[in-house]
Amino acid sequence: MTNPLLIDVGRLRVGMYIQLDLGWMNHPFPVSSFRIASPEQISTLAALGLSQVRWIPSKSDPSVQGLLPPGHPSAPDPVTEAARAPVETGPSIAQASMAEFRERIKAQSRSLAACDERFARATRVYERLATSAEQDPSEARASTNALVSTCVDELLDQGDSAIRLLSERVGTRAALHSVNVMVLSLLLGKALGLLGEDLQPLGAAALLHDLGKITLPPHVAQPHSALGPADQALYEAHVGESVVLAERMGLGAAVIEAIAHHHEMADGTGFPLQLKGADISRGGQVLALVNYYDRLCNPLRGANALTPHEALSVIFAQHKQRFDAVVLRAFIRMMGVYPPGSIVQLVDDRYAIVTAVNSARPLRPKVIVHESGVSKDDALVIDLEDQPALGIRRSLRPAQLPRDALDYLSPRKRICYYFERAVDAAPTGAPA
Repeated sequence: MTNPLLIDVGRLRVGMYIQLDLGWMNHPFPVSSFRIASPEQISTLAALGLSQVRWIPSKSDPSVQGLLPPGHPSAPDPVTEAARAPVETGPSIAQASMAEFRERIKAQSRSLAACDERFARATRVYERLATSAEQDPSEARASTNALVSTCVDELLDQGDSAIRLLSERVGTRAALHSVNVMVLSLLLGKALGLLGEDLQPLGAAALLHDLGKITLPPHVAQPHSALGPADQALYEAHVGESVVLAERMGLGAAVIEAIAHHHEMADGTGFPLQLKGADISRGGQVLALVNYYDRLCNPLRGANALTPHEALSVIFAQHKQRFDAVVLRAFIRMMGVYPPGSIVQLVDDRYAIVTAVNSARPLRPKVIVHESGVSKDDALVIDLEDQPALGIRRSLRPAQLPRDALDYLSPRKRICYYFERAVDAAPTGAPA
């Protein structure tokens, strides 16, 4: 085979077989060596910022051989070239590569859609049981147990679980918050070594922890600004109201205790009982931390939302005395340094959004990278576990992104999570 020639990107033509000196995850093509099949691929190559690429003339179409320097070993002979008829050879390598790329995009979309649908189904169940809890507590109990059992079974079947950032969610604030707390609490319970029989009451308590707010006036249940003393006392009473509803539903002691403790803090600054340390049940410790994290990311009272990375940093740097040390360490390991939804800048200066964290390998999340030459609909998720030379330099707020990167990455206004299997099978023919 003739050695590759360096050629300016501006001289690229359809039919050239090229070789990119980049890792395959650093460009939108599933392989780094292929025959250019369309002008759009040339535009994409130009957008990568490369000045030159390697061209392999011997593997290129005859139609581009005329671009070789005269006398080059691979330059065509004019007489024999005139007599040569085109030969159908089937799909080009580039076409096959693009087919693989498209299949990976489809697989990503299917995985996200499945997580989105499971989360949406859970919010619909919560909305129904919230309206029936007072009038038909037995039906609300059955709905709660069925939903939580399904989630626990899914979680335990996953093996290692990845925490997945979801699309923009539609639903009531109460339902989104309650399901989000349930999902993260189950994941944290699993990380703490809880078994299925312990995860079930934890999940039920997490789902129902704010159910008592249905008895409160809307401006108190979901406040958009700081409350006065009387309304604040009414707001804190939602804990007791949630306990009463859980008792009417006939739920067990572990569920009721965790609900009762979900605003208690290890340093005694919580409410309504100002419990400390070991006086707070393990379920209550889990709910208190997850509930606090979610409220930092998705705040009430008109507060500015923190990015997931900021929320975790604030908890650890400023408020770790409020939470059980074992539970907090497990939560940080589970969420990773950069939880899903975090906006980051990579070591090569590109911008990205974290889309998933494998709880077994939290320091190497999956990200979508801003690539100006690639449609955001075709953006491929990069697993940093497979890219040892590519890491995260720093976390950013959305306002720090250039406008084109902000529009491309579309940071979520509301952070919601679900879980999925940490390692999905690659599509047939796709790079491993």
